[in-house]
Amino acid sequence: MSINHDILQTLVDLNVPVAFQTYSGNAKTYITFFPYLDKPEQHADDEEKITGQYIQLDIWSKEDYTSLSEQVHNKMKQAGFIKLNFYDQYEKDLKVYHKAMRYRKEEL
Repeated sequence: MSINHDILQTLVDLNVPVAFQTYSGNAKTYITFFPYLDKPEQHADDEEKITGQYIQLDIWSKEDYTSLSEQVHNKMKQAGFIKLNFYDQYEKDLKVYHKAMRYRKEEL
């Protein structure tokens, strides 16, 4: 299975749209995501044993997204994703709140 599929399955029941890279609907709150790095994390006998899949989730909202970001984080943690860092921003040109959430998942 792909990392994109894993993310979609993890966040399927949040009651907000979740889309790969871009969202073109009308929801006031939605989530986009993209993988930004795929790299070896562990080698043995000259072979890659563990791969790190690095992804960014972005919550976009016209309203307070605090509860949603907590739900997202709990689901990602339960699915085996490791938190790297989060950033809270306000996009002035779009007039929308934006939370970037970065995670890593290790795959054998």
